[in-house]
Amino acid sequence: MAGGLGVVFFVDSHCHLDFPGLAERIDEVMANARRAGVGLVLTVATRRGSWDEVRALAARCPDVVCALGVHPHNAGSEGLSDPAPLIEAAADPRVVAVGEAGLDYHYDFAPRDAQARDFRAHIAAARATGLPLVVHTREADADTMDILEEEMARGPFSGVIHCFSSSRELAERALALGFHLGIGGILTFKRSEELRRIVADLPMERLLLETDAPYLAPVP
Repeated sequence: MAGGLGVVFFVDSHCHLDFPGLAERIDEVMANARRAGVGLVLTVATRRGSWDEVRALAARCPDVVCALGVHPHNAGSEGLSDPAPLIEAAADPRVVAVGEAGLDYHYDFAPRDAQARDFRAHIAAARATGLPLVVHTREADADTMDILEEEMARGPFSGVIHCFSSSRELAERALALGFHLGIGGILTFKRSEELRRIVADLPMERLLLETDAPYLAPVP
């Protein structure tokens, strides 16, 4: 939660307002969020071709900010081997983070070497801009953390592990780098008993709430 001057509200630290089902009814979506006590939303780009749309959403809605990046699924078709375009686009004051970027070995929609190349380019952009990095990792924990640790040794940057649903080891390695962990609806799933035990032991000040909307709705 966040706030000031006696006003307290929730922050959704990761969603996709440009996705179908949300973009075409953005006014309704944001009105519902406000009624639920959500005062700030971070909408996250997943394709290079969506950066303008995501920035436009953030410009239109005063309680929306954005992150720009290329999801690892799109590393092959919309790769980002050069961080310069991202650094330039991130100069927009409504851009507050870089990503989401990282490694996804569950689907392997893009070659793994392309995913790693793009991941490092996003890290370079985060380092250059001083903006936090939003990290996607799925079935790629060891490689993800190895890259983050290698790159941290080359120069500092900050970030968050989006949609944390992994091991205690990954959590500890991420926290050691100064990262935060994004916690969402997966925590409520029936199969998430071990995840709940891990999260219960994590420092509260290093956890961020997220919906990943329109995905991963919590179990009522």
